[in-house]
Amino acid sequence: MIDAGANTAEQVRLRVVHETRYEYASPVTLSRQLLHLTPRSTWYQQLTSHRIAIQPLAAETTGGSDYFGNHTSHAVITAPHQSLSVLAESTVQLRTRAFDPDTAAALTWEDVRDLLAAPGTPATLDAAHYLFASPHIALGSPVQAYAADAFASARPLLAAVRELNRRIHDEFKFDSKATSIATPIDEVLELGRGVCQDFAHLMIGCLRSRGLAARYVSGYILTMPPPGQPRLIGSDASHAWVAVYCPGTDGAPGEWIDFDPTNNCVVDRDHITLGWGRDFGDVTPIRGVTLGGGEQALNVQVTVSPQDAIPA
Repeated sequence: MIDAGANTAEQVRLRVVHETRYEYASPVTLSRQLLHLTPRSTWYQQLTSHRIAIQPLAAETTGGSDYFGNHTSHAVITAPHQSLSVLAESTVQLRTRAFDPDTAAALTWEDVRDLLAAPGTPATLDAAHYLFASPHIALGSPVQAYAADAFASARPLLAAVRELNRRIHDEFKFDSKATSIATPIDEVLELGRGVCQDFAHLMIGCLRSRGLAARYVSGYILTMPPPGQPRLIGSDASHAWVAVYCPGTDGAPGEWIDFDPTNNCVVDRDHITLGWGRDFGDVTPIRGVTLGGGEQALNVQVTVSPQDAIPA
């Protein structure tokens, strides 16, 4: 459905600096950390440079990939420490994404639901991983009810998804203090506020409640400073959005199309993809265990900056 070969638009290059620092109340004698800090390479995103620096130096580091094909790094720090710093620097090239409007109009959401209910191709079998409830996304009646208005009978799939994307943007307030990552989506519905992870979880829950495949995408977004003001270093943050599976017609392969409910947009060249999974828990940027340490304080700074444009 997405024709990468036909794209002649100028590419853009973005650089990300993601700094994470933990301060511990008492010494940590052993730390094991799993990192999802390496952007994926796809047809629309090419990773051109990347490095991760850890202080204190890790005694052991191992690269790999997880079940969903995301890049991972495992680090073991054995030197006693009361602070841990992880710096990830990446540069990616991004090209414009596009989808075929005829395909988008041809498939109703019921068509897609029925196709996914009896998967018979490798693509639909892969999409089936994202049809069901997951640790952070329950599919209860409140979510089903909230999704109902957007998914009228025989409505084209992407028209319904756009409407759901817009409603979440318009009806929920961004509030970094209202929720935590453990807040259930039913509670987010009641509060009417949250952050990008909450809005992504809510939208995914609505889509899955209709029998549609939706995955959680972790990454970054390029933000623009107010006119006349410089770009602030460290003022950006990790971001999250949603990808919905749209099958092709007449046997054509399907594609995942990304929507950002926090910003009410279809994802394009302002978004850098780190990885995807069922929900936040599958792609947490840094997750680990420590021996010792006591209480901890966390500080995260992210800077996304444009580099020179690249002719296609």
